[in-house]
Amino acid sequence: MSAGILDIFKLFAPYLPEVRAPERKVPYNQKIIWTAVSLLIFLILGQIPLYGIISSETSDPLYWLRAMLASNRGTLMELGVTPIITSSMIFQFLQGTQLLTIQMDSKQDRELFQIAQKVCAIILTFGQAVVVVLSGNYGNPKDIGIAISLLLIFQLMFASFIVLLLDELLSKGYGLGSGISLFTATNVAEQICWKALAPTTVNSGRGKEFEGAIVSFFHLLAVRKDKKRALVEAFYRANLPNMFQVLSTVFVFLFVLYLQGFNYELPVRSTKVRGSVGSYPIKLFYTSNTPIMLQSALTSNVFLISQMLYQRFPSNPIICTLGVWGIKPGTQGPQVALSGLSYYMQPIYSLKELLMDPIKSVVYIAFVLGTCALFSKTWIEISGTSPKDVAKQFKDQGLVINGKREVNVYRELKRIIPTAAAFGGATIGALSVGSDLLGTLGSGASILMASTTIYGYYETAAKEGGFTKNLVPGFSDMM
Repeated sequence: MSAGILDIFKLFAPYLPEVRAPERKVPYNQKIIWTAVSLLIFLILGQIPLYGIISSETSDPLYWLRAMLASNRGTLMELGVTPIITSSMIFQFLQGTQLLTIQMDSKQDRELFQIAQKVCAIILTFGQAVVVVLSGNYGNPKDIGIAISLLLIFQLMFASFIVLLLDELLSKGYGLGSGISLFTATNVAEQICWKALAPTTVNSGRGKEFEGAIVSFFHLLAVRKDKKRALVEAFYRANLPNMFQVLSTVFVFLFVLYLQGFNYELPVRSTKVRGSVGSYPIKLFYTSNTPIMLQSALTSNVFLISQMLYQRFPSNPIICTLGVWGIKPGTQGPQVALSGLSYYMQPIYSLKELLMDPIKSVVYIAFVLGTCALFSKTWIEISGTSPKDVAKQFKDQGLVINGKREVNVYRELKRIIPTAAAFGGATIGALSVGSDLLGTLGSGASILMASTTIYGYYETAAKEGGFTKNLVPGFSDMM
């Protein structure tokens, strides 16, 4: 059945643009250039406004998740990387539930799997673009007209397709690491830097204040006579970034980097070289930032569909069960989920909110930890890091686990790796919730995404650049 499903996608292969894998290894310097060029194109797309917008002042269902999804409202990058991540999530679900079985050692199956993901991403891009336009994000569709609505949909699809090809370019070996992670981390870093260093002023009712937390800190110390009051205001001012949020962000970033060093050292020895021993590290974050990225994509799709349906059918009880949207009492916006399933999936951003609604708090924390653990455990089957894949690497390189027979390698790895992946995913989820409660600049998920991506790029650059010291010869590829 799986083979039949994948064979359907053969029909699309001749019509899909594809980045060919390099015939020989791309030099490190060229990889840096390709990575920089791809990033520059992404940043340009994120600054070009969509043509045909009448108004973008309507509610924003993706407000809390835009940094995470590399999305910029009202620009060509409106959808960000959401369609690509959602496509991966769908195929991960199909594979995890055994509805789709793929032999990753088969080149044909791998190619068909990539084509299927690409086709699914294009279909999702079209669907999400239609939803965004018809839900009135850029003005009433009747006022915009059919021609402009189609033009807006085309612009969103074109930009998403460019991002898809850029990600494929970097992932196939022309660049360093994954394009999706790079674009997301860059978007997060850009927003954090702006909130910390923005020189613009905002009138919040107490006169003009600098928007950037650090700029405001020095400004308040310079102009206020009461230095103690100036410090309190700089650290705890409401509705604008403050220094406590800056310090919380730095703390979370450093803490995540610290946790990157946690791993379980699996002792291994070589069967080819007598006396050659080493260790295979199974990291705490075995699947890196993938679980929180997929969890955010799932949440964003639920929010998008829920808000669109609620705007159309506000009195339908089934739609209200999915989510009731409106402006939270005592605030000026943005619109948030006030009840329904979407309400319980919505992040908690303060200890007060955590304590005020304990039922939501328990449900939300369980949802984040559970989905991250599940996504992490199933992702290893797709990414080539499953016990079966690692056991094959061991066999190809002539390695066995110290104290274990060669026939028992797979069994031992199957005992350790899925547990490590699930625990690492749950840890990522817990860090995300904790970061939100600390009030970091941006969501906890986005901080984790940026931290793990930056560390991953450091490791990749270290390995590609050749400035790491291998403790045991022959084990560098396994690290």
